[in-house]
Amino acid sequence: MSSFIITCPKCNHQFEPGDTIREEIQNELRKKMVEWQKTKDEEYNNKVATLQKLLENKETEFNKILIEQKQKLQAELEINIQQRIAADYENKLQFLQKSEAETKEKLKIANEKELQFLQKEQALQQKETELELTLQRKLIDEREKIKQEILQVENEKINLKEEQYQLRMKELEKQIEDQKKLVDEMKRRAEQGSMQLQGEVQELLLEELLRNTFPFDIVNEVGKGVKGADCIQTVRNQTAQTCGKIIYESKRTKDFNKEWIEKMKIDMRSLGADIAVLVTQAMPKDMDRFGEKEGVYICTFNEVRSVALLLRNALIKIAEAKKSQENKGEKMTMLYDYLTGAEFSEQWKAISEGFMQMKLSIQQEKVAMEKIWKAREKQLEKVLLNAAHIKGSVEGIAGSGTVNLNLIDEDPNLLLPD
Repeated sequence: MSSFIITCPKCNHQFEPGDTIREEIQNELRKKMVEWQKTKDEEYNNKVATLQKLLENKETEFNKILIEQKQKLQAELEINIQQRIAADYENKLQFLQKSEAETKEKLKIANEKELQFLQKEQALQQKETELELTLQRKLIDEREKIKQEILQVENEKINLKEEQYQLRMKELEKQIEDQKKLVDEMKRRAEQGSMQLQGEVQELLLEELLRNTFPFDIVNEVGKGVKGADCIQTVRNQTAQTCGKIIYESKRTKDFNKEWIEKMKIDMRSLGADIAVLVTQAMPKDMDRFGEKEGVYICTFNEVRSVALLLRNALIKIAEAKKSQENKGEKMTMLYDYLTGAEFSEQWKAISEGFMQMKLSIQQEKVAMEKIWKAREKQLEKVLLNAAHIKGSVEGIAGSGTVNLNLIDEDPNLLLPD
Protein backbone atom coordinates (compact mmCIF):
# COMPACT_ATOMS: atom_id res chain seq x y z
CA MET A 1 0.00 0.00 0.00
CA SER A 2 1.37 3.42 -1.00
CA SER A 3 1.81 6.00 1.76
CA PHE A 4 1.87 8.98 -0.66
CA ILE A 5 -1.60 10.78 -0.78
CA ILE A 6 -2.52 13.81 -2.88
CA THR A 7 -5.18 16.38 -1.68
CA CYS A 8 -7.19 18.39 -4.21
CA PRO A 9 -6.82 22.15 -3.56
CA LYS A 10 -10.40 22.94 -4.60
CA CYS A 11 -12.48 20.21 -3.03
CA ASN A 12 -9.98 18.85 -0.59
CA HIS A 13 -10.46 15.38 -1.95
CA GLN A 14 -7.65 12.99 -1.12
CA PHE A 15 -6.54 10.24 -3.42
CA GLU A 16 -3.54 8.11 -4.11
CA PRO A 17 -1.59 8.89 -7.28
CA GLY A 18 -1.29 6.29 -9.95
CA ASP A 19 1.92 5.11 -11.64
CA THR A 20 1.56 7.56 -14.53
CA ILE A 21 1.12 10.57 -12.28
CA ARG A 22 4.01 9.39 -10.08
CA GLU A 23 6.35 9.14 -13.06
CA GLU A 24 5.36 12.64 -14.31
CA ILE A 25 6.00 14.11 -10.89
CA GLN A 26 9.38 12.31 -10.56
CA ASN A 27 10.45 13.48 -14.07
CA GLU A 28 9.42 17.03 -13.26
CA LEU A 29 11.38 16.91 -9.98
CA ARG A 30 14.47 15.47 -11.74
CA LYS A 31 14.28 18.27 -14.36
CA LYS A 32 14.09 20.96 -11.68
CA MET A 33 16.98 19.35 -9.80
CA VAL A 34 19.17 19.30 -12.97
CA GLU A 35 18.41 22.95 -13.67
CA TRP A 36 19.23 23.90 -10.06
CA GLN A 37 22.51 21.96 -10.26
CA LYS A 38 23.41 23.69 -13.53
CA THR A 39 22.67 27.10 -12.00
CA LYS A 40 24.87 26.35 -9.00
CA ASP A 41 27.73 25.15 -11.24
CA GLU A 42 27.58 28.35 -13.29
CA GLU A 43 27.65 30.46 -10.12
CA TYR A 44 30.66 28.50 -8.84
CA ASN A 45 32.56 28.86 -12.13
CA ASN A 46 31.87 32.61 -12.18
CA LYS A 47 33.19 32.98 -8.65
CA VAL A 48 36.32 30.94 -9.50
CA ALA A 49 37.00 33.14 -12.58
CA THR A 50 36.56 36.29 -10.50
CA LEU A 51 38.96 35.01 -7.87
CA GLN A 52 41.56 34.08 -10.52
CA LYS A 53 41.41 37.61 -11.96
CA LEU A 54 41.82 39.10 -8.50
CA LEU A 55 44.74 36.76 -7.82
CA GLU A 56 46.44 37.73 -11.10
CA ASN A 57 46.02 41.43 -10.29
CA LYS A 58 47.42 40.92 -6.77
CA GLU A 59 50.35 38.93 -8.18
CA THR A 60 51.16 41.72 -10.66
CA GLU A 61 51.06 44.32 -7.87
CA PHE A 62 53.20 42.09 -5.63
CA ASN A 63 55.82 41.64 -8.40
CA LYS A 64 56.02 45.40 -8.84
CA ILE A 65 56.45 45.95 -5.10
CA LEU A 66 59.01 43.14 -4.99
CA ILE A 67 61.05 44.69 -7.83
CA GLU A 68 60.97 48.09 -6.11
CA GLN A 69 62.07 46.56 -2.77
CA LYS A 70 64.78 44.57 -4.55
CA GLN A 71 66.17 47.68 -6.23
CA LYS A 72 66.05 49.56 -2.92
CA LEU A 73 67.85 46.72 -1.08
CA GLN A 74 70.44 46.49 -3.86
CA ALA A 75 71.21 50.18 -3.50
CA GLU A 76 71.48 49.89 0.27
CA LEU A 77 73.67 46.80 -0.14
CA GLU A 78 76.04 48.64 -2.49
CA ILE A 79 76.35 51.47 0.05
CA ASN A 80 77.03 48.96 2.89
CA ILE A 81 79.62 47.13 0.77
CA GLN A 82 81.45 50.37 0.03
CA GLN A 83 81.40 51.28 3.73
CA ARG A 84 82.68 47.82 4.70
CA ILE A 85 85.46 47.94 2.07
CA ALA A 86 86.56 51.30 3.41
CA ALA A 87 86.46 49.99 7.03
CA ASP A 88 88.36 46.81 6.06
CA TYR A 89 90.98 48.87 4.28
CA GLU A 90 91.41 51.04 7.34
CA ASN A 91 91.59 47.97 9.63
CA LYS A 92 94.17 46.33 7.39
CA LEU A 93 96.21 49.50 7.39
CA GLN A 94 96.10 49.65 11.20
CA PHE A 95 96.92 45.91 11.38
CA LEU A 96 99.93 46.33 9.08
CA GLN A 97 101.17 49.24 11.17
CA LYS A 98 100.70 47.18 14.34
CA SER A 99 102.41 44.15 12.75
CA GLU A 100 105.35 46.31 11.75
CA ALA A 101 105.70 47.54 15.34
CA GLU A 102 105.40 43.95 16.68
CA THR A 103 107.99 42.76 14.14
CA LYS A 104 110.43 45.40 15.31
CA GLU A 105 109.76 44.42 18.95
CA LYS A 106 110.22 40.71 18.16
CA LEU A 107 113.44 41.47 16.28
CA LYS A 108 114.68 43.36 19.32
CA ILE A 109 113.73 40.45 21.62
CA ALA A 110 115.38 37.95 19.23
CA ASN A 111 118.60 39.99 19.29
CA GLU A 112 118.50 40.06 23.08
CA LYS A 113 117.89 36.26 23.22
CA GLU A 114 120.75 35.66 20.80
CA LEU A 115 122.99 37.75 23.04
CA GLN A 116 121.83 35.77 26.09
CA PHE A 117 122.39 32.49 24.20
CA LEU A 118 125.92 33.49 23.31
CA GLN A 119 126.57 34.45 26.92
CA LYS A 120 125.14 31.09 28.12
CA GLU A 121 127.21 29.23 25.54
CA GLN A 122 130.33 30.99 26.80
CA ALA A 123 129.35 30.15 30.40
CA LEU A 124 128.78 26.49 29.40
CA GLN A 125 132.21 26.36 27.80
CA GLN A 126 133.70 27.70 31.01
CA LYS A 127 131.73 25.12 33.03
CA GLU A 128 132.90 22.32 30.72
CA THR A 129 136.48 23.45 31.28
CA GLU A 130 135.94 23.54 35.04
CA LEU A 131 134.19 20.13 34.94
CA GLU A 132 137.06 18.62 32.99
CA LEU A 133 139.48 19.97 35.57
CA THR A 134 137.31 18.56 38.36
CA LEU A 135 137.19 15.15 36.66
CA GLN A 136 140.96 15.14 36.26
CA ARG A 137 141.33 15.95 39.94
CA LYS A 138 138.86 13.19 40.88
CA LEU A 139 140.75 10.72 38.66
CA ILE A 140 143.97 11.62 40.41
CA ASP A 141 142.25 11.20 43.81
CA GLU A 142 140.74 7.84 42.78
CA ARG A 143 144.09 6.62 41.53
CA GLU A 144 145.65 7.61 44.83
CA LYS A 145 142.82 5.89 46.70
CA ILE A 146 143.21 2.69 44.64
CA LYS A 147 146.94 2.84 45.24
CA GLN A 148 146.34 3.08 49.00
CA GLU A 149 143.87 0.18 48.85
CA ILE A 150 146.40 -1.95 46.95
CA LEU A 151 149.03 -1.09 49.52
CA GLN A 152 146.59 -2.01 52.29
CA VAL A 153 145.81 -5.36 50.62
CA GLU A 154 149.50 -6.04 50.21
CA ASN A 155 150.07 -5.17 53.87
CA GLU A 156 147.25 -7.52 54.86
CA LYS A 157 148.81 -10.29 52.76
CA ILE A 158 152.17 -9.59 54.40
CA ASN A 159 150.50 -9.65 57.82
CA LEU A 160 148.75 -12.89 56.94
CA LYS A 161 152.01 -14.43 55.79
CA GLU A 162 153.69 -13.16 58.94
CA GLU A 163 150.89 -14.67 61.00
CA GLN A 164 151.26 -17.96 59.17
CA TYR A 165 155.01 -17.71 59.70
CA GLN A 166 154.44 -17.13 63.41
CA LEU A 167 152.10 -20.10 63.51
CA ARG A 168 154.67 -22.18 61.70
CA MET A 169 157.32 -21.08 64.19
CA LYS A 170 154.99 -22.04 67.00
CA GLU A 171 154.46 -25.42 65.36
CA LEU A 172 158.24 -25.90 65.09
CA GLU A 173 158.68 -24.87 68.69
CA LYS A 174 155.95 -27.30 69.64
CA GLN A 175 157.65 -30.04 67.65
CA ILE A 176 160.89 -29.32 69.55
CA GLU A 177 159.03 -29.50 72.81
CA ASP A 178 157.38 -32.68 71.63
CA GLN A 179 160.81 -34.14 70.89
CA LYS A 180 161.89 -33.24 74.37
CA LYS A 181 158.81 -34.87 75.80
CA LEU A 182 159.15 -37.91 73.55
CA VAL A 183 160.33 -40.14 76.38
CA ASP A 184 157.40 -39.11 78.56
CA GLU A 185 155.04 -39.61 75.63
CA MET A 186 156.37 -43.12 75.00
CA LYS A 187 155.84 -44.00 78.63
CA ARG A 188 152.31 -42.60 78.62
CA ARG A 189 151.49 -44.43 75.37
CA ALA A 190 152.75 -47.60 76.93
CA GLU A 191 150.42 -47.04 79.86
CA GLN A 192 147.32 -45.80 78.08
CA GLY A 193 147.77 -47.33 74.63
CA SER A 194 148.33 -45.52 71.38
CA MET A 195 146.77 -42.02 71.59
CA GLN A 196 146.97 -41.74 67.80
CA LEU A 197 145.03 -44.95 67.41
CA GLN A 198 142.41 -43.67 69.84
CA GLY A 199 142.18 -40.39 67.96
CA GLU A 200 141.81 -42.19 64.61
CA VAL A 201 139.06 -44.35 66.06
CA GLN A 202 137.22 -41.22 67.24
CA GLU A 203 137.69 -39.63 63.82
CA LEU A 204 136.21 -42.67 62.08
CA LEU A 205 133.29 -42.75 64.49
CA LEU A 206 132.70 -39.02 63.93
CA GLU A 207 132.65 -39.42 60.13
CA GLU A 208 130.31 -42.41 60.35
CA LEU A 209 128.03 -40.49 62.73
CA LEU A 210 127.82 -37.51 60.36
CA ARG A 211 127.18 -39.67 57.29
CA ASN A 212 124.40 -41.65 59.00
CA THR A 213 122.76 -38.59 60.56
CA PHE A 214 122.89 -36.39 57.46
CA PRO A 215 122.56 -38.59 54.34
CA PHE A 216 122.08 -35.56 52.04
CA ASP A 217 125.42 -34.01 53.04
CA ILE A 218 128.89 -34.82 51.75
CA VAL A 219 131.38 -35.82 54.48
CA ASN A 220 134.99 -35.93 53.22
CA GLU A 221 137.92 -37.28 55.21
CA VAL A 222 141.15 -35.30 55.20
CA GLY A 223 144.04 -37.67 54.55
CA LYS A 224 146.82 -38.25 57.01
CA GLY A 225 149.72 -35.90 56.61
CA VAL A 226 147.53 -33.25 54.91
CA LYS A 227 147.38 -29.94 56.73
CA GLY A 228 143.85 -29.06 57.83
CA ALA A 229 140.90 -30.43 59.79
CA ASP A 230 140.06 -34.11 60.23
CA CYS A 231 136.87 -34.03 58.11
CA ILE A 232 134.73 -31.55 56.12
CA GLN A 233 130.94 -31.63 56.02
CA THR A 234 129.38 -29.97 52.97
CA VAL A 235 125.84 -29.07 54.03
CA ARG A 236 123.17 -29.57 51.38
CA ASN A 237 119.40 -29.20 51.51
CA GLN A 238 116.88 -31.70 50.20
CA THR A 239 117.25 -30.32 46.66
CA ALA A 240 121.02 -31.03 46.80
CA GLN A 241 121.96 -27.35 46.84
CA THR A 242 125.09 -26.46 48.80
CA CYS A 243 124.36 -24.27 51.85
CA GLY A 244 127.79 -24.13 53.54
CA LYS A 245 130.71 -26.08 55.02
CA ILE A 246 131.51 -27.27 58.55
CA ILE A 247 134.97 -28.53 59.48
CA TYR A 248 135.57 -30.91 62.40
CA GLU A 249 138.74 -31.49 64.39
CA SER A 250 138.79 -34.51 66.71
CA LYS A 251 141.00 -34.49 69.86
CA ARG A 252 141.23 -37.25 72.45
CA THR A 253 143.67 -36.08 75.09
CA LYS A 254 143.58 -35.43 78.83
CA ASP A 255 144.47 -31.72 78.58
CA PHE A 256 143.01 -29.01 76.38
CA ASN A 257 145.44 -27.00 74.27
CA LYS A 258 144.51 -23.37 73.39
CA GLU A 259 146.53 -23.58 70.17
CA TRP A 260 143.85 -25.85 68.73
CA ILE A 261 141.49 -22.86 68.44
CA GLU A 262 143.99 -20.81 66.40
CA LYS A 263 144.67 -23.81 64.20
CA MET A 264 140.93 -24.29 63.62
CA LYS A 265 140.59 -20.63 62.57
CA ILE A 266 143.41 -21.01 60.06
CA ASP A 267 141.90 -24.22 58.70
CA MET A 268 138.48 -22.56 58.44
CA ARG A 269 139.90 -19.68 56.35
CA SER A 270 142.06 -21.90 54.17
CA LEU A 271 139.23 -24.36 53.44
CA GLY A 272 136.57 -21.67 52.98
CA ALA A 273 134.41 -23.16 55.74
CA ASP A 274 131.58 -21.31 57.48
CA ILE A 275 131.80 -23.03 60.90
CA ALA A 276 134.54 -24.84 62.80
CA VAL A 277 133.74 -27.52 65.42
CA LEU A 278 136.33 -28.94 67.84
CA VAL A 279 135.34 -32.36 69.24
CA THR A 280 137.48 -32.97 72.30
CA GLN A 281 137.54 -35.22 75.33
CA ALA A 282 139.16 -32.54 77.52
CA MET A 283 137.16 -29.30 77.72
CA PRO A 284 138.69 -25.85 78.47
CA LYS A 285 138.87 -24.89 82.13
CA ASP A 286 136.17 -22.21 81.79
CA MET A 287 133.75 -24.56 79.94
CA ASP A 288 132.00 -27.65 81.27
CA ARG A 289 129.73 -28.28 78.27
CA PHE A 290 129.12 -27.29 74.65
CA GLY A 291 129.88 -23.65 73.80
CA GLU A 292 131.64 -21.19 71.54
CA LYS A 293 135.10 -19.79 72.12
CA GLU A 294 136.79 -17.21 69.86
CA GLY A 295 134.64 -18.16 66.89
CA VAL A 296 135.14 -21.94 67.27
CA TYR A 297 132.46 -24.28 68.64
CA ILE A 298 133.75 -26.79 71.24
CA CYS A 299 131.87 -29.91 72.34
CA THR A 300 132.36 -33.52 73.44
CA PHE A 301 131.77 -36.56 71.27
CA ASN A 302 128.43 -37.22 73.02
CA GLU A 303 127.25 -33.69 72.14
CA VAL A 304 128.46 -33.58 68.55
CA ARG A 305 125.26 -34.99 67.00
CA SER A 306 123.02 -32.29 68.54
CA VAL A 307 125.60 -29.56 67.87
CA ALA A 308 125.96 -30.59 64.22
CA LEU A 309 122.17 -30.67 63.81
CA LEU A 310 121.77 -27.13 65.20
CA LEU A 311 124.63 -25.66 63.17
CA ARG A 312 123.52 -27.41 59.99
CA ASN A 313 119.94 -26.09 60.32
CA ALA A 314 121.34 -22.60 60.91
CA LEU A 315 123.41 -22.78 57.69
CA ILE A 316 120.40 -24.00 55.68
CA LYS A 317 118.18 -21.19 57.00
CA ILE A 318 120.86 -18.58 56.26
CA ALA A 319 121.26 -19.93 52.72
CA GLU A 320 117.49 -19.89 52.19
CA ALA A 321 117.34 -16.31 53.45
CA LYS A 322 120.10 -15.27 51.05
CA LYS A 323 118.41 -17.13 48.23
CA SER A 324 115.09 -15.42 48.93
CA GLN A 325 116.79 -12.01 48.67
CA GLU A 326 118.14 -12.75 45.18
CA ASN A 327 116.17 -10.96 42.46
CA LYS A 328 113.70 -9.78 45.08
CA GLY A 329 112.39 -6.97 42.91
CA GLU A 330 111.79 -9.26 39.93
CA LYS A 331 110.10 -11.81 42.19
CA MET A 332 107.83 -9.13 43.63
CA THR A 333 106.93 -7.98 40.11
CA MET A 334 106.29 -11.56 38.99
CA LEU A 335 104.20 -12.21 42.11
CA TYR A 336 102.19 -9.01 41.54
CA ASP A 337 101.66 -9.90 37.85
CA TYR A 338 100.54 -13.41 38.85
CA LEU A 339 98.15 -12.18 41.58
CA THR A 340 96.61 -9.57 39.25
CA GLY A 341 96.64 -11.83 36.19
CA ALA A 342 93.84 -13.85 34.62
CA GLU A 343 95.37 -17.23 35.59
CA PHE A 344 95.20 -16.54 39.34
CA SER A 345 91.76 -14.94 38.99
CA GLU A 346 90.34 -17.95 37.10
CA GLN A 347 91.94 -20.45 39.50
CA TRP A 348 90.63 -18.60 42.54
CA LYS A 349 87.22 -18.35 40.86
CA ALA A 350 87.27 -22.13 40.30
CA ILE A 351 88.19 -22.68 43.97
CA SER A 352 85.40 -20.36 45.08
CA GLU A 353 82.87 -22.09 42.81
CA GLY A 354 83.99 -25.51 44.05
CA PHE A 355 83.73 -24.32 47.66
CA MET A 356 80.22 -22.94 47.15
CA GLN A 357 79.10 -26.10 45.38
CA MET A 358 80.56 -28.24 48.16
CA LYS A 359 78.94 -26.04 50.82
CA LEU A 360 75.56 -26.22 49.05
CA SER A 361 75.89 -30.00 48.65
CA ILE A 362 76.73 -30.40 52.34
CA GLN A 363 73.78 -28.18 53.29
CA GLN A 364 71.44 -30.20 51.08
CA GLU A 365 72.75 -33.49 52.50
CA LYS A 366 72.38 -32.10 56.03
CA VAL A 367 68.74 -31.12 55.40
CA ALA A 368 68.02 -34.50 53.78
CA MET A 369 69.66 -36.43 56.64
CA GLU A 370 67.78 -34.37 59.22
CA LYS A 371 64.54 -35.30 57.45
CA ILE A 372 65.54 -38.98 57.44
CA TRP A 373 66.59 -38.85 61.11
CA LYS A 374 63.31 -37.17 62.08
CA ALA A 375 61.29 -39.78 60.19
CA ARG A 376 63.26 -42.64 61.79
CA GLU A 377 62.90 -41.00 65.22
CA LYS A 378 59.12 -40.96 64.76
CA GLN A 379 59.20 -44.60 63.61
CA LEU A 380 61.32 -45.53 66.63
CA GLU A 381 58.95 -43.73 68.98
CA LYS A 382 56.05 -45.60 67.42
CA VAL A 383 57.85 -48.97 67.81
CA LEU A 384 58.85 -48.22 71.43
CA LEU A 385 55.32 -47.06 72.32
CA ASN A 386 53.73 -50.20 70.87
CA ALA A 387 56.37 -52.36 72.55
CA ALA A 388 55.59 -50.67 75.89
CA HIS A 389 51.88 -51.37 75.40
CA ILE A 390 52.57 -55.05 74.60
CA LYS A 391 54.90 -55.32 77.60
CA GLY A 392 52.26 -53.81 79.91
CA SER A 393 49.60 -56.21 78.60
CA VAL A 394 51.84 -59.30 78.97
CA GLU A 395 52.98 -58.31 82.46
CA GLY A 396 49.37 -57.69 83.46
CA ILE A 397 48.48 -61.23 82.35
CA ALA A 398 51.59 -63.29 83.17
CA GLY A 399 53.13 -61.13 85.90
CA SER A 400 56.20 -58.94 86.05
CA GLY A 401 59.51 -60.58 85.05
CA THR A 402 57.93 -63.64 83.48
CA VAL A 403 58.80 -62.69 79.93
CA ASN A 404 61.68 -60.35 78.95
CA LEU A 405 60.31 -57.95 76.38
CA ASN A 406 62.97 -55.24 76.66
CA LEU A 407 64.22 -54.13 73.24
CA ILE A 408 67.29 -52.49 74.82
CA ASP A 409 68.58 -54.38 77.87
CA GLU A 410 71.19 -51.76 78.82
CA ASP A 411 68.67 -48.90 79.28
CA PRO A 412 65.03 -49.97 79.80
CA ASN A 413 63.99 -46.31 80.03
CA LEU A 414 64.52 -46.04 76.29
CA LEU A 415 61.37 -48.11 75.81
CA LEU A 416 59.33 -45.12 76.91
CA PRO A 417 58.92 -42.25 74.50
CA ASP A 418 60.10 -38.79 75.45
